[in-house]
Amino acid sequence: MNRIVDLGAVFAGWIGLGMAVVLAIAFELVIPVQLLVFLLAPLMGVVIGVYANVRSERWRPRPRVLANAAWAGVVTGVGIAVLYVALRLVFVYADTGALPTGLSLECRTGPECTYTRYLEAGRAAELERAGITDAATFEAALLGELAYGGGALMVLTFGGSLVGGAARALSSRGGGEPRAVA
Repeated sequence: MNRIVDLGAVFAGWIGLGMAVVLAIAFELVIPVQLLVFLLAPLMGVVIGVYANVRSERWRPRPRVLANAAWAGVVTGVGIAVLYVALRLVFVYADTGALPTGLSLECRTGPECTYTRYLEAGRAAELERAGITDAATFEAALLGELAYGGGALMVLTFGGSLVGGAARALSSRGGGEPRAVA
């Protein structure tokens, strides 16, 4: 049977999912700086693109090296995008309006409470410039932003994986077919 990608690349995809979980938890929950997720996504892609071929012991043929990297990059990219969006949605849709002071905002749980938080923080003018005037428009803008962000994370990770695969394919070391593993 002739596979499109090597088994090592399939395994690397699972490793990429693990990296995505760690990255999302580390930079969305522990250190809540979403910008870091976007900055690290291409680097994660490069690592997984190289690893897919290291795991497969693959240097040539170049199209197969790129296919391995692409597969692992797609799996990793989809993983980080889904986790990023899911965690952001949990924070918005589970917002009860509770404040650290023990008081609570007057709002319905979900986007309305998050919208109210932004208003309480003095960001009404900023929201109005973006066309956000109530909880419904806030929710619509948020969902659009999350769809764009998830797509961007997939592209960044996939692009990084192709860079990693290309670096491996173009390196001066050239092996042949992968060794048989007993």
